Amino acid sequence: MIVAIAIIRTRDLFAVTMLLSIYGLLSASFFVTLDAVDVAFTEAAVGAGISGLLMLVAISITGRKEQRAKRKPFIALLVVSLTALLLFYGISDMPYFGVPDAPIHNHVAPRYIQDSMAEVGIPNVVTSVLATYRAFDTFGEVVVIFTAGIGVLALLSASNNHSQAKNIVSDQNAMDKRHLVIRVVTKILFPFILLFALYVQFHGDFGPGGGFQAGVVFAAAVILYAMLFGMGEATKVFSQSLVQFVAAIGVLLYASVGVATLLLGGDFFDYNYLANDPIAGQHIGILVIESGVGCTVAAVMMMIFFSFNDLQEQQNANNNKEPE
Repeated sequence: MIVAIAIIRTRDLFAVTMLLSIYGLLSASFFVTLDAVDVAFTEAAVGAGISGLLMLVAISITGRKEQRAKRKPFIALLVVSLTALLLFYGISDMPYFGVPDAPIHNHVAPRYIQDSMAEVGIPNVVTSVLATYRAFDTFGEVVVIFTAGIGVLALLSASNNHSQAKNIVSDQNAMDKRHLVIRVVTKILFPFILLFALYVQFHGDFGPGGGFQAGVVFAAAVILYAMLFGMGEATKVFSQSLVQFVAAIGVLLYASVGVATLLLGGDFFDYNYLANDPIAGQHIGILVIESGVGCTVAAVMMMIFFSFNDLQEQQNANNNKEPE
């Protein structure tokens, strides 16, 4: 609560970004104490990781200090207050936290815990729920992430000539070369971060992880490298067109699994029809859709960063133009 109040009261946006990362790390620790390790992993990677990097890039475009509002948004305050009252009214009928006779502990959770191993065949129940029982819901989340990336790209795309922007970024936007220690440490850790992302991607069936966490870790490594060594170096491997292509391929790869199960005579995302052995079909389906999730999440995060960078370079070019 102290961190949240400090975030609201602070006008220095750089300090706010640091506080938001601290808030995400604290939230991740709360999830760990509740044995929700997969959720904690996601919160640490997103809330305390890549969100801070993207906000720092946004601050470089908008400025570090927040201007004080000249008007009082009483209507917005009224809407938020009414929404809060409705939420409190809605949770009044919910069972108390930790009550053993709550419906979720008597119906939903036992069903997944007792039957998921026999039906899906993987130890991580969280992955079973997200990738199998809630596969259609997870597909909707991936589509939302992809749509958000396209929306940011449409709003922030300042120039269609990306090759020209690369040359500018390579020289101007890299972190000062005097930060030698940071650059050397990053160059050493970069391959290990990518390797860890791949481990998280393909080990999500047996432990915490999966496509969402792996995609964020992978994108964070690329963004960090681009911030330190310049976009020119990063785009030698991950060009804007390649990133956009991978983002779309990830969504299509996920959807293709559901189409394949329909063509094979099953329901949408019924992985049992992907192989003669239902358990093998479950493993194939989860592997493919998790790969699609990882591709889309990583590509969208990098797409947003590249869009921020293009906008910043366009602003720098306009500021450096000599008046006619």
